[in-house]
Amino acid sequence: MSSHKPTEPIDILLVEDNPGDIRLTQEAFKAIQSEIEFHTVTNGEEATRYFDVCETDNKSTNPDLVLLDLNLPRVDGFKVLEILSEQLEYPPPPVLVLSSSETDEDIIKSYDRAANAYLTKPDSPDEFDTLAQAIEDFWIDSARHPPEPS
Repeated sequence: MSSHKPTEPIDILLVEDNPGDIRLTQEAFKAIQSEIEFHTVTNGEEATRYFDVCETDNKSTNPDLVLLDLNLPRVDGFKVLEILSEQLEYPPPPVLVLSSSETDEDIIKSYDRAANAYLTKPDSPDEFDTLAQAIEDFWIDSARHPPEPS
């Protein structure tokens, strides 16, 4: 098993309950060069079910990258991180926490639960564009990802 770089279209699982943040995130990624396909779930329970489907669906729905909010209904982002690191039989894709929280406690808890990065939600559409470009530059164009499950 060797690591890989995702091929286009890049499948991003966006786990976010705020419709405004969903729209801003999707709009920001339209400005980058990579072709992105978003799969959006609005609570942590849906996110964990999404990965259950990935395990049984022969990788056709596996995301290349996950953008995860922490403050979610039903199952919070911390629990989603725990489930991904403990219950999947394969390495999860890179999980980037995208939260409005700037507390050290949330940052530490996220990394303790195997988040690959912790990003604070931008305040403006221009900052969302900058963040999307930074994610493309590093996580899509440069970083090596875990191999797809076989």
